[in-house]
Amino acid sequence: MQKELVADHNDQSRWQYRDLDRKPEVGEALYQVVETDHGSVKKKLQQDGRPLDAEALRAEDARIWAFANDPSQQAKQRKEGEQDDKRAENLLKMFPDAFLWSIKGENNETVTFAFTPNPDFTPPTMESRVFSAMAGEIVANKAQNRVLTIKGKLIRDVKFGWGLLGKMDAGGSFNVERREIAPGIWAIVESHVHISGKALFFKTIGEQEDEVKTQFRRTPPATTLQQAADILKAEPTSLSAER
Repeated sequence: MQKELVADHNDQSRWQYRDLDRKPEVGEALYQVVETDHGSVKKKLQQDGRPLDAEALRAEDARIWAFANDPSQQAKQRKEGEQDDKRAENLLKMFPDAFLWSIKGENNETVTFAFTPNPDFTPPTMESRVFSAMAGEIVANKAQNRVLTIKGKLIRDVKFGWGLLGKMDAGGSFNVERREIAPGIWAIVESHVHISGKALFFKTIGEQEDEVKTQFRRTPPATTLQQAADILKAEPTSLSAER
């Protein structure tokens, strides 16, 4: 976990990629994302496997251009991103203490750790109460001490305010897959979250969501948001995301 925290802090690379996102309430959408030092922009290219028509694409371009020229929207994105980063950092820091660990398997390249809730751990937040009720496994790359996959399942109901403020149902699961997209740079390429209940305190993760990221390539250094908007405007819509 310490290696992941340090690597995340030191990674200043920016990327472009395809993002295929599936949610029951909105269906399947394919986006092109461009990261820059000033924020990220994304453009919807397809909905449920069909390319957007010309009018919808123009609306996407107009929305992106408005964002690229609106400091208030950019500030809001930065604030939300910082909050999400802090939330993820806090959860990573809790990993060693929130669970009891054992080695499940090992080969020349990877080691698999199994984890179960630590009964002596007191979760400090409502979010961490859900997190610490999980059991699962982590597969790590031995050469670099980097996480390849994390799988977990909620092994008991988690109630908030005796169930009045919300409840997460036992059996919910998450599955995250990571890949080395450049030497020493790792990224989440798949995430699958299927948790049912009345409330979920992960702001940027849906209760039922499958996301696959593909076709990573670096964003040129010093790319502005306006240039990112131009990149997206020229992006073809007919290419399917790699699965």
